[in-house]
Amino acid sequence: MTPQPAYLLHKRPYRETSALVDVITLEHGHVRAVAQGVQRAGSKSRAKLQPFAPLHLTWIGDGDLKRLRMMETTQSAVLLAGEGLLCGLYANELLTRTLPVGLPAADVFAIYAWAIERLTRPAERAISLRRLEITLLETLDADPVFLDINDSPLDPATRYTYLAGSRRFMPIAAQQPGWDGRSLKLLARGDWEAPGLAGLSKALTRAALAPLIGHQPLRSRELMQRLGQRRRQGNA
Repeated sequence: MTPQPAYLLHKRPYRETSALVDVITLEHGHVRAVAQGVQRAGSKSRAKLQPFAPLHLTWIGDGDLKRLRMMETTQSAVLLAGEGLLCGLYANELLTRTLPVGLPAADVFAIYAWAIERLTRPAERAISLRRLEITLLETLDADPVFLDINDSPLDPATRYTYLAGSRRFMPIAAQQPGWDGRSLKLLARGDWEAPGLAGLSKALTRAALAPLIGHQPLRSRELMQRLGQRRRQGNA
């Protein structure tokens, strides 16, 4: 096979010297494979198979679990630390948990590679993650449909809540927690970076992703919440 551009999403020990890995690839989407001997001391592949490092991989196998053959790095890993590292771990965990094995996901791969580079810059982290989440939702046909539950256009003057099951919005009373139709219509146009919409875009993508993630919380999200709590306590 032609070597595939790839990134490591997750790695865990397997038997004595191998590892089970989840990678995202350009043409084959999420691939799960055994990396034989990668845990062995002195293994050249061990240093190559690192998160946030662009890879080129080949593998063999007809089932869902492949066996890696060739493994090469194309450049150094993106160096993430602190909050940037937690954002990167969130991106990896999100794709590992939600992207089905074998589903073509070239757009997700491209946005992931783009986002990882920008997680080194604090001002670009939030929008990078939102774009990754939206691209993932679109790939899985799970993105919000900006219509009400009767498939009518949203009213700018009405307040709405999101129904993940139908992917649409239900009108609610003005005093109930939700989002105004004007802001939702801005998101419908793709204005995810518009001033004042950061909180809405984060809440909406989280609501849309919830059925895909399931009941088990994302570990990386919990770590990010703890970091936020410590910062608030330090500023108090």
